[in-house]
Amino acid sequence: MIDKYTCRTYLSLALTMSVLSALVSCSASSEEKSNTVFYYNESNGITSLDPAFSRDIEAMWVTNQLFDGLVELDSAMQVIPCIAERWEISPDGLRYLFHLRDSVYFHPSPLFSDSSHRRVTAHDFVYSFNRLLDPDIASPATWIFSSIDRNASGGFIAHDDRTLEIILREPFQPFLGMLSMQYCNVVPHEVVEHYGPDFREHPIGSGPFKFAFWYEQVALVFHKHENYWMKDAQGQHLPYLDAVKIDFVKDMTVEFQGLLQGKYDFMSGIHSAFKDELLDQDGNLAEAYRNQIRFQRTPFIKTDYLGIQMDPTAEINRNSPLMDVRIRQAISYAINKSEMVKYLRNNTVFAADAGFVPPMLNQGNTNEFYTYNPQKAAQLLSEAGYPNGQGLPEITISTTGDYTDLIEYIQHELEKVGIKIQVNVLQGPALREQSAKAQLAVFRKSWLADYADAENFLAVFYSPNFCPSGPNYTHFKNDRYDELYRKCRTETNDSLRTSIIAEMNDLLMQEAPVIPLYYDQVSHFVRNNVHGLQTNPVNMLDLRPVRKD
Repeated sequence: MIDKYTCRTYLSLALTMSVLSALVSCSASSEEKSNTVFYYNESNGITSLDPAFSRDIEAMWVTNQLFDGLVELDSAMQVIPCIAERWEISPDGLRYLFHLRDSVYFHPSPLFSDSSHRRVTAHDFVYSFNRLLDPDIASPATWIFSSIDRNASGGFIAHDDRTLEIILREPFQPFLGMLSMQYCNVVPHEVVEHYGPDFREHPIGSGPFKFAFWYEQVALVFHKHENYWMKDAQGQHLPYLDAVKIDFVKDMTVEFQGLLQGKYDFMSGIHSAFKDELLDQDGNLAEAYRNQIRFQRTPFIKTDYLGIQMDPTAEINRNSPLMDVRIRQAISYAINKSEMVKYLRNNTVFAADAGFVPPMLNQGNTNEFYTYNPQKAAQLLSEAGYPNGQGLPEITISTTGDYTDLIEYIQHELEKVGIKIQVNVLQGPALREQSAKAQLAVFRKSWLADYADAENFLAVFYSPNFCPSGPNYTHFKNDRYDELYRKCRTETNDSLRTSIIAEMNDLLMQEAPVIPLYYDQVSHFVRNNVHGLQTNPVNMLDLRPVRKD
């Protein structure tokens, strides 16, 4: 007997093949054009195609194909025009005036009254932004517009179809870059109001590809948006591809084999199960695979770290030696990060010696912090009353199974200087819940910036952001740090702001509520017949300029 899941899988695969076959048959009628399909796998799955819920990288990738926003980031993380062709910011940093292109259209839909597709206007952005703030929608993106002056005509004003004004209560330097986030993409009110919550599976946007169909946990297909506004330097409309097909195979080994066999055009990231096969010890692609694929990489705005619970009222910190800054500093000095990234990560990440903020976002930083120095660690332990670790209670570090090798390495390093470590392996949801409730003394986490600004990293230690209402899992509180953070948010002078960021990073490292381990990198493995796929520090998948032989 065939179960329901198997039936659904067979049906979905048959439909997938039907749609892709239709593309091929269409191309047979034209000698000038052959349709090309970009294939990749998303092992983590996708929960929604609604940009209002694009909180993880998997959802960001697909919404980036379907939707556009006012602005976007280039490969150097600079804000560049998208639907807004230009903008002005008032001298006081409170008013943003955007001038929209008149050549941007939503994908075709029978729900549009005037035609099968219609032009995007400033009124659509007012609707889309207000939708993010609607408590009935419950989007996780409401924080983006926390600085909006809602008393100034709601904060979002469409002066006409092509002119949009946004008004802030106070200056906020990162605001323009935040508008590049997928949350801020424009949606048509007719379609959203028609489908309600089901818009997640019936998306209509203005992006380079339009929705074809989605069978959850099986496959997702997009077709080219023939009326997309962007052109290349020769005046040819983008995108070049005719379709995108995404599988949802959970086994990354199967994904890896699919890449080698040509079933998939690219793979993002590398699993420990096959990293030593794909890469040599220096992090370069193994020679055996260079005739099939290439390895594209770039620094990522993401820091992996150990967080230390700092709340003196937390039960876990009763008589805890971690309340002594010298113990926290000793732990930092005792970890050989350079060796760690070489042997455990094949040099595909970078030792975090510059503090919590990745160097690319902290240009004012000239310091290195806690480079490997076991002698200094031993000295600090003695000063704290624990010579060679004698009398020091065992410290528990909590992690998930994916990072057990990392924490066991740290355990080995710390025991060299007399710091006894117990490794506590938890499921991901349990680690998130217990760290949010201040129930874990030390925990491994990573912070991936929502937008390309140092402020996003520094917000993790601002005291009003204590979990569970914010990202401050360590419950670190320092009055000087909080004062500097507020200045950082409102300072509009770039030079002064850079010095504030550097001072905050220095202070954070001195107090050591966090031990940065490494800065991640974006790692893409791309088939050699794929051209134009760029790798960028925000790890955004842009398929507009991609061609296939």
